Amino acid sequence: MSTPLLSEAEIADALAGLPNWSRSGDNITRTVQAASFPAGIDLVRRVADAAEAANHHPDIDIRWRKVTFTLSTHSAGGLTALDFGLAREIDLLASQSE
Repeated sequence: MSTPLLSEAEIADALAGLPNWSRSGDNITRTVQAASFPAGIDLVRRVADAAEAANHHPDIDIRWRKVTFTLSTHSAGGLTALDFGLAREIDLLASQSE
């Protein structure tokens, strides 16, 4: 059974609670500026562990100390509760890196 897509109102409500995230079409994105390249890689490792546990995996782009996370539920064709749950977890992990 697939995860249902969120309505536009549900997406807006969820984004209101995630000020570091922005929406682009069927994706939400956040860029984290790490203290160093190794700190950015460590954040990616911790996010990977959380993503594995949730069985929901972000697209990750690493550019020296900038790490960009992009979330969408590809199997559902858009944004679902899984994306916003993992976004909150990424926010928590990023705050622990600061």
